[in-house]
Formats: sequence, structure tokens, C-alpha cells
Amino acid sequence: MRRFFGDPRLAALAAVLVAADQAVKALVRTRLVLYESIPVIPGFFDLTRVHNSGAAFGMMNNLDFPYKAALLAVVALAALVGVAMYSAALPDSQWLARLGLACIVGGAAGNLIDRVAVGYVLDFADFYWNGWHFWAFNVADAAITVGVALMLLDLLGVGQTRVSRNS
Repeated sequence: MRRFFGDPRLAALAAVLVAADQAVKALVRTRLVLYESIPVIPGFFDLTRVHNSGAAFGMMNNLDFPYKAALLAVVALAALVGVAMYSAALPDSQWLARLGLACIVGGAAGNLIDRVAVGYVLDFADFYWNGWHFWAFNVADAAITVGVALMLLDLLGVGQTRVSRNS
């Protein structure tokens, strides 16, 4: 069977992202109570503890139904397994996509740990400007976003070697 991601360095990257995400969340849990904010850059960025019991970007956060946390955890686990399997199937030449998928797997695993352990995902990075607020996010969410960006760059052909027609 092919190694996870086809490259142990990518599996290590995913593991480091999970560890970093969980370490930062543990720190936030010890320093902030729910909805408490610490201004970092006044008028632009605060550390604010929020609990996302819904899906990405707070979707379904206000919905309450039986076994919601368990259902979201199962869906997240299925997506995580699918992404990991897809990553392992990519050829080595698609290194940028594989790097992006390692970031996505690391981030998804970090958030899955929260869902299973406490029933919600802890978010804390709160960016805003005037009356506009971006969704609060965490290290895992940032890793997923970077991973998606890397995959988009791969789709656009960045990092791929072009084959000359004269060869």
C-alpha cells in the first residue's frame, strides 16, 4: 500500500498542523472565557473566544437538532478520509496539490478533534473593519484555507514543468 500522502514529510506537516492547532486552542481555553475579547490591533483584530457548533463559517451554528455534534463529526471524518485517499492517489509531480492536501488534512483533523472531544470547534481569530466582521477562525481553518489556495495554484499550473513541443 502506498504511504500516506506518498511522502512522509507531508504526513509530518499534517501532524505538525494538528499539534499547533491543538496547542493554540489549549492556550485560548486557559486564557479566555466564552465571548471574551483581547484587542491585538484595535479596530482590526481581536482574540475572541467563540464556539462553533455548526459547520464551516458558522453555517448551522444556530440550528439545534438531536446528535448534531455526532453527525457533523461523522461528515467531517468522511471528508477527511476522502481527502487523504485522494492525496495518496496523486502523482509525485503534483507536489503543490499534495502539499495543499496535507494542509487541508491537518486542519480538518484539528477541527475534528474539537468536535469529538467537546462538541464544537473553538475559534478565536476575529478580524473586523468598521461594522464588518469576518468569521472567527483558528489555526486549523487557516491551514485549510492555505491548502485550498495551494490546490488552486496547482490547478492553474503553478509549479508544473512545461514540456517543450520540440522534444
